[in-house]
Amino acid sequence: MNKKVSVVGLGYVGLPLALLAKRRGYDVLGIDTDTHKVELINQQESPFFDNDISVNIKKYPILATDCYDNLSTTDIIIVCVPTPVDDEHMPDLTIVISTCLAIASKIKKGQLLIIESTINPGVCDDIIIPLIEAKSGLKCNTDFYVAHCPERINPGDTKWGVFNIPRVLGASGKKGLKLAYDFYTTILDAQVKKMDSIKEAEAVKVVENSFRDVNIAFVNELAMSFDKLGIDVVNVIDGAATKPFSFMAHYPGVGVGGHCIPVDPYYLIEYARTNGFTHKFLTVAREINNGMPEYVVNILLDTLSTAKKPIQNIKIVVLGLSYKPNVGDLRESPSLVLLSLLQKNGVKVIATDPYITDANGYVTKQANTKKQILDILKDADVAIIATSHNEYTGLTPSDFKKSGVNIVIDGRNCLDKSAFSRSGINYKGVGR
Repeated sequence: MNKKVSVVGLGYVGLPLALLAKRRGYDVLGIDTDTHKVELINQQESPFFDNDISVNIKKYPILATDCYDNLSTTDIIIVCVPTPVDDEHMPDLTIVISTCLAIASKIKKGQLLIIESTINPGVCDDIIIPLIEAKSGLKCNTDFYVAHCPERINPGDTKWGVFNIPRVLGASGKKGLKLAYDFYTTILDAQVKKMDSIKEAEAVKVVENSFRDVNIAFVNELAMSFDKLGIDVVNVIDGAATKPFSFMAHYPGVGVGGHCIPVDPYYLIEYARTNGFTHKFLTVAREINNGMPEYVVNILLDTLSTAKKPIQNIKIVVLGLSYKPNVGDLRESPSLVLLSLLQKNGVKVIATDPYITDANGYVTKQANTKKQILDILKDADVAIIATSHNEYTGLTPSDFKKSGVNIVIDGRNCLDKSAFSRSGINYKGVGR
């Protein structure tokens, strides 16, 4: 068993993986260009909010650095850097390419390079391998080996962690596949499925997240339709979910965030486009989901119009900044789009989140306790729930009334609709 592993990119994907490898007996070197993050990790402190990491980083400390000098001393190099889309929704491989260039200058014969970063089909064969061969003078499958094991991690999930989520694996050749399989089967308590090619492994990730995106877009469109029809979409989805086969419940909301679902479909859309195919279905799904923050703003405007309250004269508090409940992760968060749209409408808006202190320059206040939340709500006219943190799902109509809030827009449908309807508070969900 190879004993030395380097993990490049110590974020939400790379750091849990590095700690897991250390826990399973590997000697681990972590590399990240963020010197502050490196300093915190070497002090055995998590650079972001995550209970599991905060515990494991003290139990299984790793050495972190911001340089690649010691990369050649390791047997396996794992790349876990971001692969976002740009403002035009085009795949941006800048970070992964620059990372692989840095690796190429240090790579040695016999090393295994594993890409965990999300990439579209063809990137390893057409970009990464030729780049490393040209820079290093070495030959793939003769001097070094390349595999792709698309990351699967669900921050905040207490059931599924980095150690027990099944994985898929593809490689540029048989030996690389065996080396990568041997590594992952020693650190995971889960199935590792071998794919027939590295391109198939690349496709798995974008397909599974495109599946999620399409289904969320479907229920978001249903929510907009059912708003017109006077049907509670949540009750309908819950009813459909009683069918024991052929239905998987997805729910509407203010938007789709995170580094996977709102990003990965674009990688498939663009790759197909450059190869002569147009993904109409995926494109429409992205348009629907990208439009949900604006739809929630329109719900607000309609509610204010009915109540005869000019939007310029009201104070709004947005509850929740992170893209999903109970984590401090702002990546692709629809809350940021929501805040931007509210400000464009001339609204006085304050945002709050238990786990985030800064939201790209927006006025924010961190509130962890119920008292702190109610203090922020004090004298506000409207509350918009954008993230269903545990701190918000327990709020009652009387909590809002005591704070002076008489309009609640539930962008995550996480409150008790019937209780709010009986209370006299002007409550509106998404599709209900």
